[in-house]
Amino acid sequence: MNLKNLPKIELHCHLDGSLRPETIVDIAKKDKINILSYNVNDIRNKITIPLDCKSLDEYLKAFEIPNLVMQSKENLKRITFEVFEDSARENVKYMEIRFAPQLHTLKGLTLEEIIQSVIEGIRLAESMYDIKGNVILCCMRNMDEDKAFQVIEDGKKFIGRGVAGIDLCSSEDDGFCERFLEPIKLAREYGYGITIHAGETGISRNVIDAVRLLGAERIGHGVAIKNSKEAYKLVKAQKIALEMCPTSNVQTKAVNSFYEHPIYKFLKDGIRVTLNTDNRTVSNTTMTNECQVMVNEFDMSYEDYRQIYFNSVDACFTDSKTKEKLKEYIK
Repeated sequence: MNLKNLPKIELHCHLDGSLRPETIVDIAKKDKINILSYNVNDIRNKITIPLDCKSLDEYLKAFEIPNLVMQSKENLKRITFEVFEDSARENVKYMEIRFAPQLHTLKGLTLEEIIQSVIEGIRLAESMYDIKGNVILCCMRNMDEDKAFQVIEDGKKFIGRGVAGIDLCSSEDDGFCERFLEPIKLAREYGYGITIHAGETGISRNVIDAVRLLGAERIGHGVAIKNSKEAYKLVKAQKIALEMCPTSNVQTKAVNSFYEHPIYKFLKDGIRVTLNTDNRTVSNTTMTNECQVMVNEFDMSYEDYRQIYFNSVDACFTDSKTKEKLKEYIK
């Protein structure tokens, strides 16, 4: 298999975790933003997390510097375009980029301006490369319920026009779903696709709650279901797609090594797994690299990959016409 040439779909990629270090330095110089160093290698080292990272909370510290340069419409559009450009160059055909609009208001941008700028970056990439994309809006679990309502309300005018879904992300506490029952209920009513970060830090109950209480159609990571028969059976029975990210999962210690990652066992047992980077820069990875991990660790065959690809087609938050086109890329 020529892994780079395989058509790819990515459903779980954070915008603020996927900036080019060169772009961070360029924007910081242009806008006179203090980022501690204007040396690209220094910045790369600061925002890239090693495999021996100790936890999710340690991993999340890498996002502080990127957010400093994501506070203008021009910069958000550029950064989004570049992520899609990088993805298109490794044959990603469809991508859902996710980000938390609330993190980009430090210089006065409205949530609508922020969302529009990211969509414009996607549209520019679509005009230049063979790639399509949509946005997933993230509500931060460490913010209060009102902030989630604001994101959902301000984003609804873009549903079907670039915005496809809603997510809850950031640090994972046990039982977080109950705090967001009403906002996510409203999001479902508006027509957002629902994907929830859950089961990344060993709490399988959060996966159960995300599906049963919040109506999640997809779960970000979901690694913890390997330790819970109830969660496993629920995900399998309801055909919930898991957005799995092997490199990131080793870094955040969802698993201790690639070999221990359950993605291949899940795949072979009929769980709807998808393969993703999570954060291209923070995890120092690409979709091609994640495919290579699957080959190295589990001897992934072309048929295995086809199943992962079609799982992604089925799970993506887009229209049937786009899904049919995506299916044509792989036979």
